[in-house]
Amino acid sequence: MRDLRIVFMGTPGFAVGVLQKLVEGGKNIVGVITSPDRPAGRGRKLKESDVKQYAKSQNLPILQPTNLKDPEFLEELKLLRANLHIVVAFRMLPKVVWDLPDFGTFNLHASLLPQYRGAAPINWAIINGETKTGVTTFFIDDKIDTGAIILRREINIGKRENVGSLHDTLMVLGGELVLETVNLIEEGKVTTIKQAETNDLKNAPKLTKDNTKIDWSLSAEKIDAFIRGLNPYPAAWSILYNNKEELKVKIYNTNFEIEKHSLEVGKVVSSKKEMKIAVNNGFLIVEEMQIPGKRKMDIKSLLNGFSLSENSKMT
Repeated sequence: MRDLRIVFMGTPGFAVGVLQKLVEGGKNIVGVITSPDRPAGRGRKLKESDVKQYAKSQNLPILQPTNLKDPEFLEELKLLRANLHIVVAFRMLPKVVWDLPDFGTFNLHASLLPQYRGAAPINWAIINGETKTGVTTFFIDDKIDTGAIILRREINIGKRENVGSLHDTLMVLGGELVLETVNLIEEGKVTTIKQAETNDLKNAPKLTKDNTKIDWSLSAEKIDAFIRGLNPYPAAWSILYNNKEELKVKIYNTNFEIEKHSLEVGKVVSSKKEMKIAVNNGFLIVEEMQIPGKRKMDIKSLLNGFSLSENSKMT
């Protein structure tokens, strides 16, 4: 049995669930590396990462480098004498970091690699209408999400799943898989599989302002999946033209109905209780939305204090 000394690297809530599983499993975490504190909110007060907050609660040593190649940081890292690095939802590592420990550096990725390599695999799996996804552990190499696979676990994606619920399911599954992977490394029983390179690989690029805008020319089913794949974060958005105003709105929950109509794509049809948007093959029914300066609200509450003109349109 190997005596493991583990350094854990991660930043958001997803990584916390995994770190917690390792701590509760009695693993020897000798250090935690997370992002530097960042200004947040209206007051621009420094905010600690979710991982840092949890690590502090467990009295774990914390490093917050701005530059992963900084000699001072590398010296601090070496002093921890780790022989295994675990990475969950962190930035790309330089070779001088991932090649350091004797038993390697492995990553948890929230997809069934080699599919959905990249920064936002959970979002893109729902956006693209996948019925299955999962989690993968793999040893890091010098490219992004391409290393040899250790373990994979597959789950079904629910028909009305959003990225929030799938994120939480995969966090739990990922924690279990990481613990299982650590146990294999501890016992010296790891076997790996090289990732297949095929022509039908789908990627999971970082979410930006450009690729989170709703394309109203798509079908109702695809727009609904797009919105679920961005709910609750970062949220799909659109421009609403209403009473000569141009409003950037975020749309969270929707449903849809398939029917023939002669309305222009993007046309808003509303009453005091309902808001529908015409698309090519029917209507998108808006159930939860946020307008500038307001919190997100169910559509009935929003329409109680917000008037839509007859000529309202989404673009």
